[in-house]
Amino acid sequence: MAKKQEYSNESIVSLKGADRVRKRPAVIFGSDGVEGCAHAIFEILSNSIDEAREGYGTRITLTRFKDGSIQVEDGGRGIPVDYNSKEERYNWELVFCEMYAGGKYTAGEDNYEYSLGLNGLGLCATQYASEWMTADVWRDGFHYHIDFKKGEPVGGLKKEPATRRKTGTTIRWKPDPEVFTDVNVPAEYFADTMKRQAVVNAGLELVLVDETGPEKTTTTFCYQKGIEDYVNEIAGLDGLTPVVYCESTAMARDREDQPEYKVKMSAAFCFSNKTQLLEYYHNSSWLEHGGSPDRAVRTAFVNQIDAFLKNKGLYKKGESKITFADVQDCLIYVSSSFSTRTSYENQTKKAITNKGVAQVMTEFLKHNLEVYFLEKPDEAQKLCQQVLINKQSREHAEKTRQSIKKTMVSQMDIANRVQKFVDCRTKDPARRELYIVEGDSAMGAVKTSRDSEYQAIMPVRGKILNCLKADYDRIFKSDIITDLIKVLGCGVELGGKSKKDLATFNLDNLRFNKVVICTDADVDGYQIRTLILTMIYRLVPTLIKEGYVYIAESPLYEINTKARTYFAYTEPEKANILARIGEKEKYTIQRSKGLGENDPEMMWLTTMNPESRRLIKVEPEDAERTAAVFDLLLGDNLAGRKEHIAEHGAEYLDDLDLS
Repeated sequence: MAKKQEYSNESIVSLKGADRVRKRPAVIFGSDGVEGCAHAIFEILSNSIDEAREGYGTRITLTRFKDGSIQVEDGGRGIPVDYNSKEERYNWELVFCEMYAGGKYTAGEDNYEYSLGLNGLGLCATQYASEWMTADVWRDGFHYHIDFKKGEPVGGLKKEPATRRKTGTTIRWKPDPEVFTDVNVPAEYFADTMKRQAVVNAGLELVLVDETGPEKTTTTFCYQKGIEDYVNEIAGLDGLTPVVYCESTAMARDREDQPEYKVKMSAAFCFSNKTQLLEYYHNSSWLEHGGSPDRAVRTAFVNQIDAFLKNKGLYKKGESKITFADVQDCLIYVSSSFSTRTSYENQTKKAITNKGVAQVMTEFLKHNLEVYFLEKPDEAQKLCQQVLINKQSREHAEKTRQSIKKTMVSQMDIANRVQKFVDCRTKDPARRELYIVEGDSAMGAVKTSRDSEYQAIMPVRGKILNCLKADYDRIFKSDIITDLIKVLGCGVELGGKSKKDLATFNLDNLRFNKVVICTDADVDGYQIRTLILTMIYRLVPTLIKEGYVYIAESPLYEINTKARTYFAYTEPEKANILARIGEKEKYTIQRSKGLGENDPEMMWLTTMNPESRRLIKVEPEDAERTAAVFDLLLGDNLAGRKEHIAEHGAEYLDDLDLS
């Protein structure tokens, strides 16, 4: 094993100068890939936007060159780069070569009331991350020029009298592939970023010049009314309501022990059935992840629309409250806010966390929605009803989704999820048969004698619950019943919560062409058969009505002669067979054993073979009479059952098994 280097006091290293960015770009730009490179571009662009917002310049031009370099040119006041007596250094050294240096630390008290840049990192960090950078500044009657290479100044500050009266700054640089793993920022990023900045800076022209292609192209972005024009553009002619624009200012505080700061807010919104949009901007930066403005819009819109629905009695009795998902489904909303104190989630500025901003924006939106609903009651009625429709549609879709999910889950590998169920090989429902058998011993006999290609087996363990006397809670606590319903696959014909996690009935999902009840030919077998039929009648009666349910007849007697074996299913059949045999042959006769005691050949011949088995199709031609008989014999009508036994009991004395 290689010996590790010693970890001593001298092992601790402090990164200095350009290395603070060049060796760890992701710390500043959020990524060392193309996303970080794109963010560096935005840092330079945002400085020019801050100048324009303060009233210095109405046009910003960004140019992409064939060599991979980028240039941002503005008509602002020009970056102060000359000597700073207070700091006893040249300002260009502070701005381009010193982290955390800039003119935006005074929270609105000096040059910038609201700014995209806060930390004094952007220009310096981008310079450090560049293969080269040039800066040209026009201010105070002079033209200043500075060159940088790999984060270091080259030749110092050059100063000469200006040949033009216009002030401004032009920065050109080439992102360094030694710093970023990918410097090929897609063209879409430039167009999208400049369009967004035009949206939130009303009247500002942002010009994108692209010289990377075969021909030079120029695209200008400008929205005279800012976010109001933008929302109108998005909604087009399909808006459910006209665009509402509102703006205000307020004082906010993030914590009791912290100072107040100023917040400027504007919002534009409308409702549409065809387009949905939520966009938040703060100090011109697009908040991809929202943060405080997102919390405000969710709270305010749900609160005011819910109050309107309640006041107008538009909710049904017991109906659940709307959620923001229902509002968002028909909302086009864009907000632009500014604050003199801003807490970004990180340097990438994709979310803000100011509690004060969230609070004042919530109140701002609540107030303006309340006024809007009072002044435009017809529009309020229309949009609130649409939100309610969205809620009801969502709930209906969720019920459908849950039902489909239950159905699909119930269809997934039932053999592994239902204890002792034995599936067949074919997946074709038109061929599949399900034998419901009595107990494990019968299952063993049926399993060895079946055709495993299309005959599946489901054993019933013990006596099944009487489904006519039990309530649904008890029924669906029975594993025997729920397992059988899952195996059938068609769900239950029962609505509401009573059906637990079982799917809603759908005959198309039935997995079998025949459902065969196969029990012993004795009193216990008849009782189990009746209980299974009762369960099917109560939970899935359509299977009986559509002719899917059968009873497998088991022979009562096995009659053997030297030449062959006969099976008699009734007493008259037994007598008829014995008459045919007569006295010419010796024979033995025995009562048939239980299914579990039959050998495979006999089971196949008498119960499983489609050519020789006897199946009775259960066909309740008179459904009302069938229901009445089931209820009489198995329901809660005890007096009626006693009367029936007293009247008809003698008819069944010969069939009683009193052994």
